[in-house]
Amino acid sequence: MTRLCCIAISNRLKNREPVLTAPVSARLAPAATAAPETTMTHARRCCLALAAALSLAPFAASAQDNASPYSWNITGVSDYLFRGVSQTDEDPTLQAGFTYTSPAGLYAGVWGSGVDFGHGDPKTELDYLIGYGVDVNDKVNFDVLLNRYTYIGSSQQNYNELITTTTFAKQYKATVAYSNDVWNTGTDGWYFAVGGEWPLPKDFTLSANIGRSTFEKDVAKDYTDWNVGVSRQFGLLNIGLGYYGTDSNGRYNSGRLADNRVMLSVAIGN
Repeated sequence: MTRLCCIAISNRLKNREPVLTAPVSARLAPAATAAPETTMTHARRCCLALAAALSLAPFAASAQDNASPYSWNITGVSDYLFRGVSQTDEDPTLQAGFTYTSPAGLYAGVWGSGVDFGHGDPKTELDYLIGYGVDVNDKVNFDVLLNRYTYIGSSQQNYNELITTTTFAKQYKATVAYSNDVWNTGTDGWYFAVGGEWPLPKDFTLSANIGRSTFEKDVAKDYTDWNVGVSRQFGLLNIGLGYYGTDSNGRYNSGRLADNRVMLSVAIGN
């Protein structure tokens, strides 16, 4: 059970999709005018994220993946996407996480990322998490997690979210998340998602997810996000390429920050 729990939380730290982390004005209002991003500009950003993460590979090469209770991860991404919405103004950033899992399945950790909401602080998101994972039987795992989203230099935006994930046959998952104060607005917010992974030839993995965000009050329109991608593991190094998008309500809420896009990620961790 402990190993499965480590894998579950490690995967969460490696991929924040799906689990909106920004001030309401930045997340939901159409983006301010900016120069349109060209294909070449986006390619350069992808290369920057790739180079940053690959520069850490020598440190990971000596690590051992031996079912340790400690799970760590350092990731370079071409864009930090959260439920289909860019949290970095479509720029690359570095992310890192660390988690300890007890033999009983309890775990606690911290995860950080650069953010850019276009109006000064905050520039860093730091999340604190505590949870519990248990094997219901040999095919079903259940995980419940309390996540505290915090923003350095802008504490009035902090809020909590309770996230449950049920994994079936180590391949399919269903997520339900709830906050009674989403984005620190006093509004109830729910997130529902389903997804899966399928092995491909040459040790590649295909993944697909679809999620739905709903809100009790008129802080935003309910919207759907989705993604499909491929990834490959090279020891402790994981490289992934995905295509992410939202429906028309998502783009109404967040403008260009919710446009369909390709995201590259390079992660090192156990």
